[in-house]
Amino acid sequence: MEIYQIVAVGVVATVLAVTVKNQNQEIGMFVSIVTGFVIFIFIVAKLQSVIEILHQMANKINIDDIYLSTILKIVGIAYIAEFGAQICKDAGEGVIASKIEFGGKVLIMVMAVPILVSLMDLIINMVP
Repeated sequence: MEIYQIVAVGVVATVLAVTVKNQNQEIGMFVSIVTGFVIFIFIVAKLQSVIEILHQMANKINIDDIYLSTILKIVGIAYIAEFGAQICKDAGEGVIASKIEFGGKVLIMVMAVPILVSLMDLIINMVP
C-alpha cells in the first residue's frame, strides 16, 4: 500500500534530517522541505483518479462543471496553504505560516462567493 511508502520516505528523511541538522542546520531543513515536496507530489498523483470520478458523477447528475471545479480549487487552496504553512512552521517561521493560512482563508472565501450567490439566488427563487 502507498501509505507504507509515504511513511518509509518520511521516517528515513526524518532520521537523515535530524542527523544532518546536528552538523548543518540549513541542509537538514532542506532535506525536510524536499521530503515534503516528494510526498506532496506522490499524493497529488493519487488525487487525479478521485477528481476524474467526481467529474463523472457530476456529469451523471447534471451538476454544472463550474461548481465542481470551484469546489476542487477551494480544496486545493486549503491543502496547499496548509502544506506551505507547515513548511514555514518546521523552519521556525510561525508568523509567516500564519500569514499563509490567512491568505488561504481569504482566497477560499473569494472562490466561494459565486457558489454562495447561486445558493442565495436558489433560496430566493424558492420563496413564493
